[in-house]
Amino acid sequence: MPVLLGDGKRTLEELILADDRAVCMSDFYLSKNSERTHEVAAAGESVQLVEIGTHCRGAIFLDGGETITPDLEEVIDRIAKTLDGFFFGRFDIRVPSRQDLMAGRNLKIVEVNGVTSEATHIYDPNSVFSTPIACCSNNGESLSKSETSTALGAFAQLLWPTCFMQLVSNHHLAQSYPE
Repeated sequence: MPVLLGDGKRTLEELILADDRAVCMSDFYLSKNSERTHEVAAAGESVQLVEIGTHCRGAIFLDGGETITPDLEEVIDRIAKTLDGFFFGRFDIRVPSRQDLMAGRNLKIVEVNGVTSEATHIYDPNSVFSTPIACCSNNGESLSKSETSTALGAFAQLLWPTCFMQLVSNHHLAQSYPE
């Protein structure tokens, strides 16, 4: 989620306008936070600008592979098995903390994305370009060999060129992000 750190001096509006990323979406962020733009956050206090993390709301997606644990995998598998016909996809979830995520507890599923979803870690600006390419390619191959549906796999293979072009575009954009 887009978050700014307070400095105990500047208002939220000033923080938004001074931030290299937030300023690009300042009209949106100022509108969404209109009732608190005059507030001054304490030094080091995190101020979340929006409630959901999406590209169009300024979120940066990072590879959190190190948070995958056997406990988390077990919970996600158990949930996935309750969804009839769900064999491949992505859960968008919210959790109170990293520890909760790793323990597989207090998960709130915000959205379930099926076969046409992509793994969000492919948008990590720090990833090597070949990582997301391999991920998309492997997903398409897995689907095309899947017992669940060869038609689904063929559909995923058709999406590959679109996915590739989106990755190229995103990779170039990510390189312009400030550190």
